[in-house]
Amino acid sequence: MKIEKEAEKILEKFSKELQDIPELEETYYIVDNVNLSREDEAEDKNPEKILRNAHLDEKGNLIAEKGKWVK
Repeated sequence: MKIEKEAEKILEKFSKELQDIPELEETYYIVDNVNLSREDEAEDKNPEKILRNAHLDEKGNLIAEKGKWVK
């Protein structure tokens, strides 16, 4: 059939093109910094900075909004 012959030609051309591709260690990464990791570091917490924009009642208690997903 005509379709089968065309498919064979396409596959032959494709396999010839694949032969011209150089064999590299990793061809799919753009940069070499793959799977790099860093040490975890805790940041200093500043309660004054955290409470600066918080809503407080007259006794100084933090007022939190009830979650909208809670009925």
